[in-house]
Amino acid sequence: MKLADILSARSRFGIKPGLDSISALCAALGDPQRKIPNVVHVAGTNGKGATAAFVDAALIAAGKRSARYVSPHLVRINERFFLDGKPLSDEILDSAAERVENAIASSPALSGVTYFELLTAVAFDVYSHSGCDCCVLETGLGGRLDATNVCEPAVTAITRIGLDHCDILGSTIEAIAAEKGGIIKKGVPVILGENVTAVRSVVESIAREKGAPFVYAPEAVRPEEVPGTLSIGGAFNRENAMTAMAVCKVLAEMDSSLDIGKMKLGFGRAVWPGRYQKVGRCIVDGAHNPPAAEALVRSIESDPSVDTPLTLVAGFCGDKDVDATLSILRRVADCAIPVKSSNPRSLDTGLLAEKMRKCSFSVLPAAKLADLPKIPSLVCGSLFLAGEALVAMGAYPWPSDRVDPNEKTSSQAYVELAARIFGIPPSSVSLDTAYGSQGWDSVNHLRLVMEAEEAFGVFYPIDRIPQIKTIRDLISLAEKRKD
Repeated sequence: MKLADILSARSRFGIKPGLDSISALCAALGDPQRKIPNVVHVAGTNGKGATAAFVDAALIAAGKRSARYVSPHLVRINERFFLDGKPLSDEILDSAAERVENAIASSPALSGVTYFELLTAVAFDVYSHSGCDCCVLETGLGGRLDATNVCEPAVTAITRIGLDHCDILGSTIEAIAAEKGGIIKKGVPVILGENVTAVRSVVESIAREKGAPFVYAPEAVRPEEVPGTLSIGGAFNRENAMTAMAVCKVLAEMDSSLDIGKMKLGFGRAVWPGRYQKVGRCIVDGAHNPPAAEALVRSIESDPSVDTPLTLVAGFCGDKDVDATLSILRRVADCAIPVKSSNPRSLDTGLLAEKMRKCSFSVLPAAKLADLPKIPSLVCGSLFLAGEALVAMGAYPWPSDRVDPNEKTSSQAYVELAARIFGIPPSSVSLDTAYGSQGWDSVNHLRLVMEAEEAFGVFYPIDRIPQIKTIRDLISLAEKRKD
């Protein structure tokens, strides 16, 4: 696949929040994002993908040609791009990727376009030529500085917000809410899903400042208005369905051709794998942070068809709050099997086993994912692991002839750079790897700084270089320089 090859050259740039690069790239493409009609822009910490899937399916059920752009993918990149409810073909994506790559090549200023920015430009390009009636766009990370935020939405929606990606979005719920609320546009209705009072206050304040009509989903939608049968499982997805229904009601007010009765049919047809998906006696879910784990556990506790305690099969990326997440999952599982997913950020199984034991799990030896449907079990901790499990169980709904890598976080990109310079495996380097250890001597210290400057487009003042004692310091100083 040509798109996958193009993306591999972009992954080294990590994640760079900001709109300058994507704006310039879109301009080089003729601003396709302005040619996409009736955009629904969705942000949130948890539930935004399911909400987007419900809205997309509802629009299709109402007779609209709907597009959807989501992230990340579980197995293949095609999962990020939907039209008429189906992933786009390699041929369509490759053609768009070539147009985007040509635009990048036309300007030296675009040489640092990231993986996610390129994919977002591909989505804008494809959908601007697709003849779609509407498009549901999910943010990748945050909102205010997310590449999707150059879109021109008809409606914006924000799902439940919690503490995640704190190194980028902020360390308080209010700071993260402000980042997510950055998708709110002047005069454009915003729907907020169920959230704590602090989040509502922040989002409502932003809406007031921008003259955006504010709709709080739990107050706009009665529980009986949400279809009784949902195609995406889990009690927490009733909350996401309520948010989606609030979006549908606002859209129906704006477009008289939309029939709410027909839209409701879509809630039983939405496909969003790896979210409370039952395969035999196994539950596969992508929960990877404490808020998502809490929602997952409550769903299991209220589901009479689930036999507990379960055997937990989990793998986590190293930048997550693993200890807190495991403590929550312990309520429904007593045994645990640590696994390492195909994602390079996946936590080492030895370290994960230690964390499991500290949370009072009985740690078991490895098991075959394909055998899990036979026993009461739970696979979670990473969407990447969820994808691997579904493929192994034969429950992945689309072609799985290959596995496409996802984008790297900035942290991962720095860790991999350091590992290459030190001549050791990336698994041996962490954000807290310190000067004087793991091959980090004075010569490699200078190499690390110089190559980081070239790879990530930052500049480290000479007088600040001695302050870099860990990989975390290297990243922190780079982020301050960008600000």
